[in-house]
Amino acid sequence: MTDDKVKRRLTTVLCADVHGYSRLMEADEAGTLETLRRYRAAIAGLVQRHDGRIVNTWGDAVIAEFASVVEAVQCAVEIQQEIASQEMNSPHPSPMRFRIGINLGDVMVDGSDIYGDGVNIAARLQELADPGGVVISASAYDQVHKKLSLGFDCLGQQPLKNVAPVVSYRVTMGGRAAQADRSPPPRGDATPVWKDLRSDNRHAPPSTWMGFVSDWFANLPRPVAAALTISGFLILINLFTNTNRIWFHWPVAAILFSVILMRALRRRERRASRD
Repeated sequence: MTDDKVKRRLTTVLCADVHGYSRLMEADEAGTLETLRRYRAAIAGLVQRHDGRIVNTWGDAVIAEFASVVEAVQCAVEIQQEIASQEMNSPHPSPMRFRIGINLGDVMVDGSDIYGDGVNIAARLQELADPGGVVISASAYDQVHKKLSLGFDCLGQQPLKNVAPVVSYRVTMGGRAAQADRSPPPRGDATPVWKDLRSDNRHAPPSTWMGFVSDWFANLPRPVAAALTISGFLILINLFTNTNRIWFHWPVAAILFSVILMRALRRRERRASRD
């Protein structure tokens, strides 16, 4: 055994990053820096409250670690709530939104710094999060989904830059992603175009009946929206292929019944976890 042996530990890593930071700095350097300092102070206070520690800060990013995954996820949600609350009283026209990624993994320890895939995965997960949102890895989800009164949307196995694909989950509160951004990001951002359009349709006032339908559909839970889409396709196939024989009502009824049953079971599981 040598003294220079790499030390490792299992820990929960939280990575927070400002969405569109370069754009904000270009518009107002002094105001953006002032806001960033204020939010970092709030983040540091919340991290300390949840028995975590700030590992590093560079540019607009914050890296923190926690001994408890539950405390890390609770801290992330409270960070987004605190920032959203402060933004409501902010005089700046361009809001500052953080994206947060959380991962439970093995890290290398060098003094007060931590390195390795455990950190890199958390950094990549924050890139998957919506502005004002939180995304966690499957390893973190396994530890918290029965212990917190939060919802989780599975994003599946996502390809991540320079690390192996990871199954991830979006944290939701009351059926909504945590404080999702209301303004579309610039085209140079990593957020896909289709996500921008979905966000715009969700919050823009409908000017026509088609806009109203689009807005209503965008706010439906994903399983319900998927069931209605599939049902619509079945109805169209029936009408355009064989109008003399109506058969679509049977598969449509089965699909809708399955969705209702799944949602009822999910509510029951959430109530049981809260109790």
